[in-house]
Amino acid sequence: MKTNIHVEKYERMAELQAFDKTKAGVKGLVDAGITKVPRMFVQPSMIEHSRSENNNKFIEFPIIDLDGIKEDPIKQKNIVQEVGHASESWGFFQVINHGIPSHVMEAMKDGVASFFEQDNEVKKQWYTRDLNKEFTFNSNFDLFRAPVTNWRDTFRATVAPIPPKPEQLPSVCRDILLEYTNQVMKLGETLFELVSEAIGLEPNHLKDMGCAEGLLALGQYYPACPQPELTLGTSKHADNDFLTVLLQDNIGGLQVLHQNHWVDVPPTPGALVVNIGDLLQASSVTFRLLLKTLLSYNI
Repeated sequence: MKTNIHVEKYERMAELQAFDKTKAGVKGLVDAGITKVPRMFVQPSMIEHSRSENNNKFIEFPIIDLDGIKEDPIKQKNIVQEVGHASESWGFFQVINHGIPSHVMEAMKDGVASFFEQDNEVKKQWYTRDLNKEFTFNSNFDLFRAPVTNWRDTFRATVAPIPPKPEQLPSVCRDILLEYTNQVMKLGETLFELVSEAIGLEPNHLKDMGCAEGLLALGQYYPACPQPELTLGTSKHADNDFLTVLLQDNIGGLQVLHQNHWVDVPPTPGALVVNIGDLLQASSVTFRLLLKTLLSYNI
């Protein structure tokens, strides 16, 4: 007896192209009323297993209080030590009393939401994959390269070293984006001073190298998902920069890998998450090796 079994052929590239052509992102799918996650977003089961099983809720994520850092030398020395320890053992830490007012941070979160929740006909004018643009909006910068698609939309704005012209930014979030990133630049200088001292260098060393000159701002938006167990907003990754300063909303969901365990980063009122990027890690290792070499030769 012959039995014909029909196996549905999955054309992933065709699905990706059709999705990108809408210029509506993941938010567009949700607005269209989908009830099932499209196959392009479904994560491998091993990722879901890692996410759900390896989280260790009993490990406390480091929080560093920057209050008084400019006025109290003893406190400043202690903060340098805390930054060094957290950077070496975690690669992450949260900072509080960092100088950026809470109303500015709340307005920035509102600005991100306001951009993505605009009418699609207004929003799609910014949709592009041309990285030469000062401001871009799309879904998954690596959409056509990554093995699986993340459930998120993103805007990307280059604000330093050459500030964008006002008309190069969407009016709905323009003012707060410029105000918030200006304050993040100032905080970045302080963080680079702390990291410089933590690895045994002069406070201005990393700044003098140009590490604090550029700033790329990303606004991430994660629409409500009909099947959240099948996908991720952001897959496991490392940041290929010097420093990342992350402003979380109150929903949570951020995790970092620490000693082979996925650890929740709880939203802390007024806090910012700092990630030591790959470039800074590589630089600090080089500096430490050089310092050890100099000491071994008594130079």
